[in-house]
Order: sequence, then C-alpha cells, then structure tokens
Amino acid sequence: MAQTNIPSWKSKLHEIIYEADTPAGKAFDIGLLLVIVLSIVLVMLESIPGMSDKYYWQFYTAEWIITIIFSIEYMLRIIVINRPTRYIFSFYGIVDLLSTLPTYLAILGGGHNLLFAVRALRLLRIFRILKITRYIGESNRLLLALRNSRAKILVFLYAVVILCVIMGTVMYLVEGPENGYTSIPTGIYWCIVTLTTVGFGDIHPVTPLGQFIASVIMITGYGIIAVPTGIVTSEFSRASANEIPVNTQVCPYCNETKHLDKAEYCHNCGNPLNE
Repeated sequence: MAQTNIPSWKSKLHEIIYEADTPAGKAFDIGLLLVIVLSIVLVMLESIPGMSDKYYWQFYTAEWIITIIFSIEYMLRIIVINRPTRYIFSFYGIVDLLSTLPTYLAILGGGHNLLFAVRALRLLRIFRILKITRYIGESNRLLLALRNSRAKILVFLYAVVILCVIMGTVMYLVEGPENGYTSIPTGIYWCIVTLTTVGFGDIHPVTPLGQFIASVIMITGYGIIAVPTGIVTSEFSRASANEIPVNTQVCPYCNETKHLDKAEYCHNCGNPLNE
C-alpha cells in the first residue's frame, strides 16, 4: 500500500490522542477518563429524587461543558487519522458518537436520558491508561482456554441440570406444597440455589428427610463449583505456551491496533508506525 505523508502537527496529535505509551498520551487519557467519570457521577446524582430540581442549572451547565469536550475529542479523532471511516464505524467510534448525542437530543425533546448510560462504555479506555493492553496476550489465552473448554463445560452443565431436575422433583415429593415446594419447578429452583451455595432462604426443608437431602446437596455443591475452574485452568496452562507481547501503538494510516512491541510497520497496511 502506498504511504501517505502525514503533517507533523497531525502526527503529534495522533500520538497524543491515540497512544497510551507516551506521557502526553497518558495525560490525555487520564484527563478524558476524569471527565467521563464526572459525567457518570452527574447522571447518577441527577437520578436522585429532588436533586435534579434543586440543582437543575448546575447539572445543565456541567452537562453542556462535558458534551462540548466530548464533541471536540470526537472531531479531533476524526481529523488526525488518515482513514476517518475506520474510527467512525469502529466500536469506540460509535460509543464516542452516542456519548455526545444525549445533550443535543435534549434540545429536540425528552427521552434522551437512556443514552447517557452509553458513556459508561467509555470507561473501557481505562485499560489503556493502566497499560493492561500489554497483557492482551493473557486475555487471548483466556478466551482460547474457554473456547477449548466449551465441550467439557457443556457436558458438566448438562449433568448439573439433570441432577437439579432429579433432586428438585425428590424434594417436591418429600416436602410437598405445605412446606413451600408448590411445584417441581419450585423444587428445581431451590435445588439450584442450594447447589450453588447461594441459599436465599425463601424456601427451606422442614422434614428430617428433606434436611438430610439438603445437606447432601450442599456438600455436593462445594465439589461441583470447583470443576469448571479446574477445566478452564487446565486449558489455560496449555494455551500459555507462547506469549505474544503487544502495545498500544495505533497505526496513523489505518487505525489498526495490537502491534507487537518494537514493531516498526503496521501489520495491516504495511505503513510505518512512527514518522
């Protein structure tokens, strides 16, 4: 792919806005995160009865300031990248757009408050600040372990479901409607709650036989909970043989991420990562 020269100011802004491995990029992300947290806190406070009416103008002014900041950030992200559509139609691009819409939609009418919750998704950028993305190999291995464990876990869950159906039916027969076990589904519900050691206490056995069966189910639950963990851990150990270190470098030409440490060229478009 042919390389396109990027102006120095645009390259510098790209480094600040899209990178998290530089002091300027880290400071930008931290500042943005603080604004995001402030926005979410304001939304939560506004939901408290009486707060919205008492501090209406304070909330209104703060929300517009935050929206303007988000709007400027969104426009800068489009300007500094060589292929804006890669960002606009990406996950974060859509989230960034939705996070700026509620206040503008407020001018048109109500029903915009639900979109405020979208801003919580922007907190995912905290992983870049904490440099957790350098451990992306760990998360990939975890996903691989879960995928490889899928068949074993499904068989295990199938066995647990059968056990719950059988024991729930037994408890329905032993305890009966007079003790709260009004149906077989109710007995199954109680068995699931007991087997997982949650124990809500809304239904409990009264007869000695029912209490004995409940004790067996409780003890069995401790052993059952450990089985999926062992399956995934075993697969995770196998998947951790080859670690691939990556960083937060973002290609200024195609917006591709997940580049190897010390990589000089983008693995997607082949252009240099640093001017």
